[in-house]
Amino acid sequence: MGLRAPLTCTHHLSLNTSIRVSENSISELEYRCRINMFTNSRRRELTDEEIREIFFNSDDEGDYNTKSSGSDSDSEERLPPNLVSLERNPELGEGDDDVEENPEEGPSVVPCSRPEGPVPVEEVRSSDWRTAVDFTPPGPGIEFDSSISGVQNPPETPTAVNCFKMFLSVETVGEIVEETNRYASEQQGKTAIGVIGKLSKWEIYPEGVLEYTSAFKRSFIPYKDLCVDESLMLWKGRLGFRQYIPSKRHRFGIKFFVLCDVVTGYVQDMVIYTGATTSIESVEGLGVSGSVVMTLLAPHLGKGHVLYVDNWYSSPTLFQHLLHQGTGACGTVRLNRRGMPTFPKKMKRGEVTFRENGTQLAVKWQDKRDVNFLTTVHPSSMAQSGRLDHFTGEPKVKPACVLDYNKKMGAVDRADMITSFVDCARKSTKWYKKLFFHLLDTAVLNAYTVHRKLSEERMPYKDFRLKLVKELIQEHPLPRRSTGGRPCINTPLRLTGRHFPSFVPPTEAQGQSTRRHCRVCLYTTRRKRERKLTRYMCSSCDTALCPAPCFEEFHTLKNY
Repeated sequence: MGLRAPLTCTHHLSLNTSIRVSENSISELEYRCRINMFTNSRRRELTDEEIREIFFNSDDEGDYNTKSSGSDSDSEERLPPNLVSLERNPELGEGDDDVEENPEEGPSVVPCSRPEGPVPVEEVRSSDWRTAVDFTPPGPGIEFDSSISGVQNPPETPTAVNCFKMFLSVETVGEIVEETNRYASEQQGKTAIGVIGKLSKWEIYPEGVLEYTSAFKRSFIPYKDLCVDESLMLWKGRLGFRQYIPSKRHRFGIKFFVLCDVVTGYVQDMVIYTGATTSIESVEGLGVSGSVVMTLLAPHLGKGHVLYVDNWYSSPTLFQHLLHQGTGACGTVRLNRRGMPTFPKKMKRGEVTFRENGTQLAVKWQDKRDVNFLTTVHPSSMAQSGRLDHFTGEPKVKPACVLDYNKKMGAVDRADMITSFVDCARKSTKWYKKLFFHLLDTAVLNAYTVHRKLSEERMPYKDFRLKLVKELIQEHPLPRRSTGGRPCINTPLRLTGRHFPSFVPPTEAQGQSTRRHCRVCLYTTRRKRERKLTRYMCSSCDTALCPAPCFEEFHTLKNY
């Protein structure tokens, strides 16, 4: 910018020194002369005292032209580092003298690069708001690229077990197995000899075939819309960071901060609340709720995402900070948040008031109760909700941000609802055991989401879990210990072991003509069922079978 009154321009001459140049201190012509003197003087880094002396006290340019190196090169390598920004800044003045133009190549000015490091938090003031009329926020200014969203590194065949193994790692399970065995050995060593109890039945578990990992982020890139909300795992035992949330179904338990993809319901990331030791990166000026949001959104900033949150997270300062990092936001908000505008206290039902500050839109809409919203991506307009007013017969209208919020905010609660129907957690006296199985349920839910995305097969979540269990048992069979009685005929060993036909052993009542009902003929799904007696059986499976084709089908087909 130029040095015109009453504007003031600040140029940072060194890391710790900034000199404010105004009309009262030096003239524009004298300022330009001293800048040219710097660039033509000896190429050494001036101290802060020398810079102050040149700008304010020195009238003799010859004091700093002595000991000149004689070099006419203006390359950045030869300039003092604390004056490179002055040489490269195109805003030193409004004239054309600051830019050397090549008639063939055009201006040779190099634009200033974006400063590195964390973006400072800009506090929003309540006095910046004004009444909004046909206002549309500028938004994050980044167009979201949805072509890269979706499953990353998908398996060749999207079966249930392959989708589940996307969230597993042998290293994690190996560590779990090692620590479990070590703990079991320690506890068994503390048990007195001859004491009969649960520890006497413990066995050292072999190397596991299941693996679990929390690498949800690297297996899926979310779509444009995201939401952050709280989740609660039921726990009523003694625990230092147990939380009470009356709006949740369980009310008591361990709290999670969860980031979900709105389109698919995929759980992208989660943070376990442990009180003062919660693993979040604190951001000065945003508080705990804002720091939680910035921690969960760290890998997704600057990509054009839109975040939906509730009033525990929303604040003008947080939304402004997200906007500076290329992320839009929308959510309910509390009117006592710092930086919020003032609204009329009493409004009739259906009335709406809009306030804007140039980048954000604040809304107060009177429904059955006050509804307060804050958004950086929605206009100040009303939209039809698709319902009719029973008294007037006219279509109901709501603010556009309210309709969008109602559609996209429930991803976390929906994930909790699905996992609550068929969870694998059981009652335990150790909170960390239940926490582990809760994380396992989350991995299964993500596997279900990935399976639906890849195979486009519509299957209830309960059927997917059952299918996953069967595929895991079939892929990793374990020999069963003999406990007496007839072995299970549905064991996958019937498809992998060696089997030979034999006669049904005679009984006292039937003698040599003893027969049993063929298993395949009685339960087949490939042809009409019938009750057929046979003299042949598979001794290893202890199953009566017809010699042909039942014997072959029973030992080669999974679903005979």
